[in-house]
Amino acid sequence: MEDKVIHSEVFNFTKKVEYSSDGIVSKKIIQKPVGNVTLFAFDQGQELSEHSAPFDALIQVLEGTAQILINQKPYEVTEGSSIIMPANIPHAVKAPSKFKMLLTMIKE
Repeated sequence: MEDKVIHSEVFNFTKKVEYSSDGIVSKKIIQKPVGNVTLFAFDQGQELSEHSAPFDALIQVLEGTAQILINQKPYEVTEGSSIIMPANIPHAVKAPSKFKMLLTMIKE
């Protein structure tokens, strides 16, 4: 696995983060005042508990399948699919099996 993301270099997101047994791994790809792009790897059974954010967040599932809860409604998001979690609405992320995702948050 390559650790660092280098500007102007072609790379594969799924190879930039590895799974951790019984854990969640996150890696900031871009961090700016106007927003962040973060790569995640969830081991099976892991979750981010329900919370809300003051801006929209885009999830892109890169590998596996995620369960995304938005306002307590579950959505199955599979590899290659995406979902937008709206601002100020409670949401959670669960891993029925291990998966990798890219989270993009653009601040207003």
